[in-house]
Amino acid sequence: MTIARLIEGRADTVFSTTTTTSVRDAVALLATRRIGAMPVFDGTGVAGIFSERDVIHQLAERGPAMLDALVGDVMTAPAISVAPETGVLEALGLMTRRRIRHLPVMQGGKFVAFISIGDLVKYRIDHISNEAEALRSYIQMA
Repeated sequence: MTIARLIEGRADTVFSTTTTTSVRDAVALLATRRIGAMPVFDGTGVAGIFSERDVIHQLAERGPAMLDALVGDVMTAPAISVAPETGVLEALGLMTRRRIRHLPVMQGGKFVAFISIGDLVKYRIDHISNEAEALRSYIQMA
């Protein structure tokens, strides 16, 4: 299974921010939309990822004044990304090795989608459940 199949038919709504947005406003968007991360765009494309982890690290380093900084100054960059042709297990492995939870999906240098480790784990659980059910059915029919 590829990322392309996983994101097929998904809603196009991806909440994002820009490098010139204040951290305060970006945090408000994360909280309002109940999301853990979002892609950060500059004039040319995906510049990085802004996540809850970035907020925590910056609060520890700079204190509350970090809320007045710009997202471009605190985001994780460059963004690690995958292509639509990437396999789900390969993407899971990448996330595990790099200790990240979100990946932009890029095709030809253009942003296509944003996936989370939750999306990939859900697919794996569904896949394993379907295999187990098929085996149960096979055994019952034998």
